[in-house]
Amino acid sequence: MEIKVLHQVMDWNEDVSEEVKGTLAAHHICMINVMGSPGAGKTSLITSLIDSLKEDFRVGVIEGDIAGQVDAERIASLGIPAVQLNTDGACHIEAMSIQHILPELPLDDLDVIFVENIGNLVCPAEFRIGESLRITILSIPEGDDKVEKYPLMFTDTDCLVLNKYDMIPYFDFDEERVSDNYETVNPGAPLFKVSSRTKDGIQELSVFISEHIRKAQS
Repeated sequence: MEIKVLHQVMDWNEDVSEEVKGTLAAHHICMINVMGSPGAGKTSLITSLIDSLKEDFRVGVIEGDIAGQVDAERIASLGIPAVQLNTDGACHIEAMSIQHILPELPLDDLDVIFVENIGNLVCPAEFRIGESLRITILSIPEGDDKVEKYPLMFTDTDCLVLNKYDMIPYFDFDEERVSDNYETVNPGAPLFKVSSRTKDGIQELSVFISEHIRKAQS
């Protein structure tokens, strides 16, 4: 019985995800689902990308958290349209929540929406939210075993960002292990080495994202 109910929930989410895609396509918006553990640097990466992309594209942000609005306030202080989405305990964002919150953003004035998903390497990977692009973040302090432990998160993503890369000299982090495991579960998918603090690698990631935004605009 539990398996049947889970199947129904997943089917329902996929249906709503397709509806969200249709809404975004009508406005020529690329929506990017940013996933990773708590403390991986999701908000910092998004703010760095905003700084890199804002001259060419109009950016909006949906900030997902279990509670609070600290990150949304941080984004809004940059002059970027931001909406806080609190899940009140849920470990992921679902497509229905995105569908309800999109009218709170000025869709006619946006080219790209970043969605910061709940800090978690399990649940967010299972739920499509109507996104055009998925980015998974793994920070150096988290360790080099995460691809093996949470393969779905790294399989069902469009790119992997090794964040806080400037800290690699201070941790016993086997970069080759991560790269090999990532290639095994997601062959050919790009991997970016980034530091949100020093901005190293941000430009390369911005170019990759820009290609997807322009595809949504065409």
